[in-house]
Amino acid sequence: MNNPSLALRFTLFVSFSLTASSFPQLPFFSKPASTPKAKPSDLLSLLSSKSQSLTVDPLVARDLNSCLKFLVPFSPEPRHRKLASATLIGSNRREKDDRLIWWPPQPVLDLARLAVDSGGDPSAIHRLLDPSVILVPDVEGSNQDRCQLTRTPYGRVFINEELNMYMKFLFELIAARAPSIGLDVALNRFDLFHGHMFLALDSGRLGILFHAREYPAYDKRDFPYNLGYCQRGSNVTYGDSMNMRNILWLAPLPGNSPKSWAAPGVLVVLDARPDGIIYRDLIPDYVKFARTIYEDDLGEVAVDVNYLNVGSESPNYQIFIC
Repeated sequence: MNNPSLALRFTLFVSFSLTASSFPQLPFFSKPASTPKAKPSDLLSLLSSKSQSLTVDPLVARDLNSCLKFLVPFSPEPRHRKLASATLIGSNRREKDDRLIWWPPQPVLDLARLAVDSGGDPSAIHRLLDPSVILVPDVEGSNQDRCQLTRTPYGRVFINEELNMYMKFLFELIAARAPSIGLDVALNRFDLFHGHMFLALDSGRLGILFHAREYPAYDKRDFPYNLGYCQRGSNVTYGDSMNMRNILWLAPLPGNSPKSWAAPGVLVVLDARPDGIIYRDLIPDYVKFARTIYEDDLGEVAVDVNYLNVGSESPNYQIFIC
């Protein structure tokens, strides 16, 4: 080598390479550990029994917990059905409503067990619907806007009226309690009017994913998205409340024996704020602006449950299952 500088650099490179290969690799040579990514199944496990929640990576569990805003206190310990009855003497309205989430009426418990015993088969839910179809009438002027709110122009109801009443109870409870965590929800065709009933992929656990803030008003600066006919006339303002548009109800989880329960019911708002794990891992990139979690990521979708105001002069809310 005629160039002394080049020869020196080559000598130093070979010397350093041989020296480095003679010793164990130091920590700063190793790749940084990647942040574990949350899966929809992690969310469901965390909201299940204590033993199932322990299967979730601790870092994922910590971050998910920071994004859960419970509308009913989380109670991971199963309780005896009689102790949790919503008709206990001396209980106030709030305590009774809490118990109706933890331990719903018997027809809801039977539905929850059927979902699991069927192996998560949506047709098990379909068989409990009244075969009569009900035409969905005009909802708050939606016909005039050429807006079809439901998946089909007709709906059905459960044969058991107590199941229909419980669906109404869920919508009303969400609307009543959401303001306590910073989400003002209106039961109307632009905001909260529907939920997607699913059977969890791994366990068959019955759940409903409600979507509030369904049709935010178009705004050139804050929400420059055209959502079609159903968006026309919306008074829903796009803002931080969109972070909490995904609301999850889980029925009690059946245990191994016919009368045992592994976990009580849950009602929780999933906070999809941009600096949280739900926004990062559970919301697809193409709908991050709308903060939408999709129900089929959680399980097999059975039906949509709609709660629609079909009154002309005074409110008249009815259930339509599509």
